[in-house]
Amino acid sequence: MVKIAVVGASGYTGVELLRLLVGHPEVDICCVTSRQHEGLPINRVFPSLSGFCELVCEPLDVGRIAERADLVFTALPHQSAMEVIPDFLAAGCKVIDLSADYRLKDQAVYEHWYQEHSSPELLAEAVYGLPELFREQIAGARLIANPGCYPTSIALGLAPLLKNKLIDPASLIIDSKSGTSGAGRSAKQGSLFCEVNEAFKAYGVASHRHTPEIEQTLSTLAAVPVQVNFTPHLLPVNRGILSTIYASQNQVLETAELIEVYRQFYSGETFVRVMPGDQLPDVAWVRGTNFCDLGIVSDGRTQRVIVVSAIDNLVKGAAGQALQNMNLICGFNEQLGLGIVPLFP
Repeated sequence: MVKIAVVGASGYTGVELLRLLVGHPEVDICCVTSRQHEGLPINRVFPSLSGFCELVCEPLDVGRIAERADLVFTALPHQSAMEVIPDFLAAGCKVIDLSADYRLKDQAVYEHWYQEHSSPELLAEAVYGLPELFREQIAGARLIANPGCYPTSIALGLAPLLKNKLIDPASLIIDSKSGTSGAGRSAKQGSLFCEVNEAFKAYGVASHRHTPEIEQTLSTLAAVPVQVNFTPHLLPVNRGILSTIYASQNQVLETAELIEVYRQFYSGETFVRVMPGDQLPDVAWVRGTNFCDLGIVSDGRTQRVIVVSAIDNLVKGAAGQALQNMNLICGFNEQLGLGIVPLFP
């Protein structure tokens, strides 16, 4: 059994991690931390965990946690994560970080979009944890930078086209929509029910912090520098990300031909489902699961391709992908703890 600690367990990502971990047959959750709810049983913070996890929320004490845990999930905000991760690594723990602190390889880029980095020496070592694209590097790593939710939906949507050089990387326009849980659990005016219900808006236009992460990953896949127009929107739903991606084709292929390219590229990938030509993804079809559903349409009139990608932002976009990474690091079956049929309706 692998001893697991969840640091920062009182947010949406933390409770999603616990929901998945309690069903994993090879792990023992030994510790959960929460500054806000210190001393409270986690099932009092999240009654949905009653009967599954009754650990008491502890303060974040790296030494005490490292004595008990083999692997630590850090579900902390950026900057807070980098303050403790070097100490966990020094104590011999493996770390899967769900913040943005180790996703960007260039320190200057990180500091432009976020803030000063206190442990830049770890940026080169951290492995970007998108298993379908970087599986070999993830296995055996001691520090995983779990990808952001928008970048996950976009990278999986574009990888077959970029790797096969079927599109012009300079032509990318990305339009993404997220459920409100992507904004976190803390109180914010923009996330209030009356602000979100029956509303739909763009935000972070030409300035969203996921932009450099998207460009870094797409540049790796394309083997050339890539810049994108990325516009996120807020949906009046709890969960889900739907990304619609537009690109100019280098050679015009029919929809059926493009679908075959995707099916071959993701052959054997349990968590990527390529839709048939007469069906496009819906966030309702991936709710609560680690699936990424992909739909591809060729527009011969404009010589462009449209890719539609759907994930659950809390699972494949966060906790589920983290668990998938844990399985790889620990040598478990990659699907262990993630064999969940989507909730519908």
